[in-house]
Amino acid sequence: METRADDFYPTRLERPSQAFERLEPVIHSTGADRTQGPLSESELAQYERDGFLVFNNFLDAETVRRFQQDLRAYERDDNVLRSEGTITEPGKQEIRSIFGIHELSPRFDRLTRDPKILDMVHQLLGSDAYIHQSRINFKPGFHGKGFDWHSDFETWHAEDGMPRMRAVSFSIALTDNTPFNGPLMLVPGSHKTFVPCVGRTPEDNYQSSLKKQELGVPNERDLGRIVDQHGIKAPTGPAGSLIIFECNTLHASNANMSPWPRSNLFFVYNSVENQLEQPFCGNKPRPDFLGNRSATEALQPVNTGDLQRTG
Repeated sequence: METRADDFYPTRLERPSQAFERLEPVIHSTGADRTQGPLSESELAQYERDGFLVFNNFLDAETVRRFQQDLRAYERDDNVLRSEGTITEPGKQEIRSIFGIHELSPRFDRLTRDPKILDMVHQLLGSDAYIHQSRINFKPGFHGKGFDWHSDFETWHAEDGMPRMRAVSFSIALTDNTPFNGPLMLVPGSHKTFVPCVGRTPEDNYQSSLKKQELGVPNERDLGRIVDQHGIKAPTGPAGSLIIFECNTLHASNANMSPWPRSNLFFVYNSVENQLEQPFCGNKPRPDFLGNRSATEALQPVNTGDLQRTG
């Protein structure tokens, strides 16, 4: 595939290419915009250094319980199970992920517009933002499969046409995340380096990659070098905990061999100044539930004090 002139992060190449330093700042706000928000200067410095932040008990127990009720209802809903945005485990009917969850759940939609969250997003992205993607990841006890090492930005750039690194993910635990049930693993500092990946992207690659990702995975040499340099962190915490991580931070998770399920909400904010273009891999765009192109106006904050009651 011939590289486009406007492609600052070439990937999905025919042969290995050198990793290189990111071209954008990690934190896009400057001056007063950087200091006017919920995140302290020390938290901003940690995010800039590591590419992620962790807040235990971000949601109260009653709000978490309501989300857990919603989750159990989705698992029993045949319409949800048959939806294109619902991904099952390879060879099984157990749910792996439900995408576009903010469009299914009024409660989740309101959470994405929480004023404190949007203020944090504005601090990090330096602009208003919209939801690029949302999902619930399920890992049932004993059977939940892992997620391979990857940078979300690499996929969003190649397959969705996200031009620059100006997006951030929020992950909220709906169950306790322990060392044993496959918690999120992150490589601190990896967000500062872009690792091009090898392999032509087939059309509709998402239909298989969401079950098991094989393209868009760094080669073992690059991954080993980066992990040897930076190490791996696996934040754990009670249900209701929040992890914020930068779009280029390398992350993965192991299979869940414990009897305890692990389920997390994910919602991704993209800057309104970083709208999707044609996918840089040369294919047609993925469906909107994976790379939103139809509702990209700035999110407006709403009162989320009634999350416990919102249906």
